[in-house]
Amino acid sequence: MKTITTCVHDIIRHQPFLDDAIARDIVNFSGLAADIQKEVEQEMRKPVKQGSIIMALRRYAPTRTKINYRALRDLGDIIVRSGITEYTFLNSKTIISNKAKLLEEVKDQTGVYLNYSSNYQESNILVSSSLTDLVEKCFRNEVRVTIKEELSSITIALPKNSSQTVGLYFYIFKLLAYEGIPVFEMISTSNYFALFLEKEYINKAFLLLNEIKK
Repeated sequence: MKTITTCVHDIIRHQPFLDDAIARDIVNFSGLAADIQKEVEQEMRKPVKQGSIIMALRRYAPTRTKINYRALRDLGDIIVRSGITEYTFLNSKTIISNKAKLLEEVKDQTGVYLNYSSNYQESNILVSSSLTDLVEKCFRNEVRVTIKEELSSITIALPKNSSQTVGLYFYIFKLLAYEGIPVFEMISTSNYFALFLEKEYINKAFLLLNEIKK
């Protein structure tokens, strides 16, 4: 049977910003209780007093994750690139061969951007806008799901052992979210991390990420 305490704790666990603020002991429980009261009542399907919610909040014991801030300062060079177009196609029996055609066409070109990724259902292609005609030609028989033009990217060199650094991506995404910067796409490799944003957000994001390193 669901109790007020379990209901409140479930709500907090699904909101990492709140969880982090409670762990740092910077939350006004009375204000938070009033804010989530309607959600708790919907879950419980009955009226719930704010005092009961406050008591449940006081019982909440988040495990505070210690972020390695030195690792953030060790982030490497930041490279900004504009003029990127993203395509998404449904997977098919011919999608791999068409990808091979595209790679063959661009193998001798310098200064262009191309990234290909896929899951069990869709394939995603991020390319320099100068390659859009080529992508259209190579994938003309595929089912295009979406196309997004005029994206910009921020590529960051990651510090050594970044895969073992707890909270690295969380901290970056938290700062972007606080500043109202939506991330359209994200790609990471062992040594690099790339964010793809709509062009109106790129300058603000670049300044923010530079501040992290200071």
